[in-house]
Amino acid sequence: MKSAAEHIRARGGILVCFALKEEAAPFRKSAPVSPAISLLVTGIGKGNAEKSLRERLTTRKDVPAWVLTGGFAGGLNPELRLGDVLFETADPDLRARLLLAGAKPAVFFCADRIATTVREKQALRSQTGADVVEMESGVIQAICRELGIPCATVRVISDTAGEDLPLDFNALARPDKNLDFGKLFLAIARSPGKIGALMALQKKTSFAARQLAAVLTRVTSP
Repeated sequence: MKSAAEHIRARGGILVCFALKEEAAPFRKSAPVSPAISLLVTGIGKGNAEKSLRERLTTRKDVPAWVLTGGFAGGLNPELRLGDVLFETADPDLRARLLLAGAKPAVFFCADRIATTVREKQALRSQTGADVVEMESGVIQAICRELGIPCATVRVISDTAGEDLPLDFNALARPDKNLDFGKLFLAIARSPGKIGALMALQKKTSFAARQLAAVLTRVTSP
């Protein structure tokens, strides 16, 4: 297995993609200090992920040695727990490094919307056989296959198969899939009883982001 340092020297470093800055924040703090490790916040959904990644790969001459697509994911497999870090990759070197870092292999489904209810998660599990659902990694993986760049999806469970999200975040999104904070504040004002559940969700996602950062830091360390 090649070391991360060997990959970095051979090509243009490691690019780690996240949909949201909140997902990326703990990794920004813990990542190895190296100009060869770069972060890209794409925005939510396949369209934003494709646009952002293609712009990054076409506007810079350096081609990453690896692309890692990280962030939150919803559990579809009821055995998965909050904070579990899961991965999917076709690259044997990345697979070996992710296993050593403590991530577990899983089957991912890249959806067009956030799975917000237990019923929706159960339906996706039945229809796809996937363990995990998210919204960006499928298109990032496809672009990397097209360009011959080794890629891994590395996601952390932020909500399990057995729990509903406190709000339907799909209804609170702008047409570009990113969150409309005006709609969010209005939804909270209409349902103040949801504040406690939203605060609990924030704590869960903060914990999940730290768990993900720990694994990504080990993966990207020389």
